[in-house]
Amino acid sequence: MKPVVDRLENELNDRLIIIRLNIQEEVGRELAPVYGFRFTPTFIFIDGTGQELWREVGGLDIQLVRDSLE
Repeated sequence: MKPVVDRLENELNDRLIIIRLNIQEEVGRELAPVYGFRFTPTFIFIDGTGQELWREVGGLDIQLVRDSLE
């Protein structure tokens, strides 16, 4: 999954901020209950106002990400 996310990050770097959290590290453990994720990978798409638009667990639909930016 990392190569897919890396490619997406490079492609959309001027329109999208990707934040990677490891739930095995302190910050990840602190934010897991805030955002309600328990499984990895979990992808959460949040708009500029902080509103969650969608989430996917286990995989990532790259076209959904692209479409969400339109």
